[in-house]
Amino acid sequence: MALVGVLALQGSFNEHIAALRRLGVKGVEIRKPEQLETVASLIIPGGESTTMAKLAEYHNLFPALREFVKMGKPVWGTCAGLIFLANKATGQKIGGQELIGGLDCTVHRNFFGSQIRSFEAELAVPELASKEGGPEVFRGVFIRAPAILDVGPEVQVLADYLVPINEVLDSNSAVEAQEENTGSEKKVIVAVRQRNLLATAFHPELTADTRWHSYFLKMATETGEEASSSIVAVGADLNLDQQPKIDLPIFQ
Repeated sequence: MALVGVLALQGSFNEHIAALRRLGVKGVEIRKPEQLETVASLIIPGGESTTMAKLAEYHNLFPALREFVKMGKPVWGTCAGLIFLANKATGQKIGGQELIGGLDCTVHRNFFGSQIRSFEAELAVPELASKEGGPEVFRGVFIRAPAILDVGPEVQVLADYLVPINEVLDSNSAVEAQEENTGSEKKVIVAVRQRNLLATAFHPELTADTRWHSYFLKMATETGEEASSSIVAVGADLNLDQQPKIDLPIFQ
């Protein structure tokens, strides 16, 4: 199985690496642009998206990340990682943040409100179940989560969530929900795929269910980006230049 990079500037990268290890796959922490050359695919984890963006800018990672996406290599963004991949983000802090782009969608950065309003929900995932087996639902962990408000024609919706408008706690997102839906509930998209890009508003890495990770690993083969030169077994020593981990809040 090809080597998988996990952006390790901040956030839940350790949890993704642990999930990959349960599948027998080597995950490597990515902190420098040149390290992207060693991996065939990349996971951008959940975290504090503004902090992650500042660190990525400091390490001059954005040009390399955009090129990685343009090359057609599989990239999966979870929660904050979804925000990074979106072409457009609303609900930004003053000044906004830099995005990688490539995913034809508009994402609301903090659709579900503050971290104390985090929740779990059973999501219908027919595509995931069809490809990976298991139940037709997946228990999504939403922590200060974004939501996808709209998608382009080439984007495949993999999961959505029906939320009562009066439970959308961010004032801006509540206004948008009311404008787009005159009923009492708002359906928002929480998982999508567009060719080599996968994005989830929730955190599969915080569950014992590894089907999303398995689904992502198979995308490398489907997109023709499996590279024999990057095949590394679990336990192999890569000797990549490791930098000290930054102990910051995990979630965006």
